[in-house]
Amino acid sequence: MSVKMGSSSTSVIQAQKLVDQLRVEATMERFKISLTATDLVRYCQEHKRSDPLITGIAASSNPFKDKKSCVLL
Repeated sequence: MSVKMGSSSTSVIQAQKLVDQLRVEATMERFKISLTATDLVRYCQEHKRSDPLITGIAASSNPFKDKKSCVLL
């Protein structure tokens, strides 16, 4: 019976943690998705000139460029 009591108290503790987490999430301020998406698009457009995925990396400053060419013998 002690095993049954232990698992019961564990599930009560887990349920209490879940309730506490849901209470915290319920009090959080939510943003409208349309406003957030608009802000994200504007940020991407403003910073696209410095984005290396869009503009690429100059070969002289690329730290991942191979130093030597591959030679097969």
